[in-house]
Parts: sequence; C-alpha cells; structure tokens
Amino acid sequence: MSPVKKESSFLHLPTYIAGMIYHLGTFLSVFLIFILWADVALPPALSWGLASFLLVSALCGIGILFKRMIKKGLRELSNPDDYISNVLVTVFQILTGLTLVLGTVFTPWLFLTAGLLLLYIPIGKLKHLLYFFAARWQLGLFYGRRGVWPPLKNQKP
Repeated sequence: MSPVKKESSFLHLPTYIAGMIYHLGTFLSVFLIFILWADVALPPALSWGLASFLLVSALCGIGILFKRMIKKGLRELSNPDDYISNVLVTVFQILTGLTLVLGTVFTPWLFLTAGLLLLYIPIGKLKHLLYFFAARWQLGLFYGRRGVWPPLKNQKP
C-alpha cells in the first residue's frame, strides 16, 4: 500500500494524494452520519473545521472525476458505475458538510443520499469498502504464515 512501492501511485502522486483525501472524507462522512443521526451537538469550530475538510475532500473527488472524463485512457477504462459511485459519494460528502454548518435544512437530503449510498454499495464498485480490509487481513495472514511476506532482500530463488 505504500505509494513508493506502487508504480500506479508514485507516477501519479497528486491523484494518489487526492484519492487518499477523498477516501478519508468518505470515512469521516460515514462516521458523522451516525453523530448527526444521534443528534449530537458539535462545537461550531469543530463543525466548521470538519465541513472545511469535507469541502476539500469533495473537491478532490470532483478533480478525480474530471480526470477520468478528460484523459482518454481513463475514459476508455471507465464505465457508468465509476461515474455513479463518484457522484454519489461526492454529493454525500458535500451534504454532510452543509448539514454540519447549516443545520437541519440539509438533513433530509443527507439521509436520503446516505440511504441511496447504502443501497448502491452492494451492487456498485463501492462494495470494495466491504471487502478491502478483510482481503488485506487475509492476504497478510496467508503470506505471513508461510514466511514469504515480506520477501527477504538476499533470498535466492
């Protein structure tokens, strides 16, 4: 997972960083939906700080979306699910931020979007949030138990 070890990461470092920020914004939005659902009052400074981060995160998502649309290679690899997933998550982040700073005006839209997101997860590319961590854990156990991960530097074939 280290960006210096993955060619697709270190050759596209700005996109990699934008993707990391975008994913952090998604995790934050999911966490905050439970805070908002429980009607927990956050201090205004914290609300504005979190909303500011979500704005940056959503802008990263929009940037990634435009890169996908503009670059021919990415556009050819993309399918409607890529666009739907990006738009749905970005709108979710924006509505979470707006709800934090403007209150209940956006709450119904936020919960509607969260519901759509939860319905879309099992059928779209967003399902990777369900299996990503389990897959990494399983691979670590498998290769770690065999004593082959990480490979030794001076190991002969």
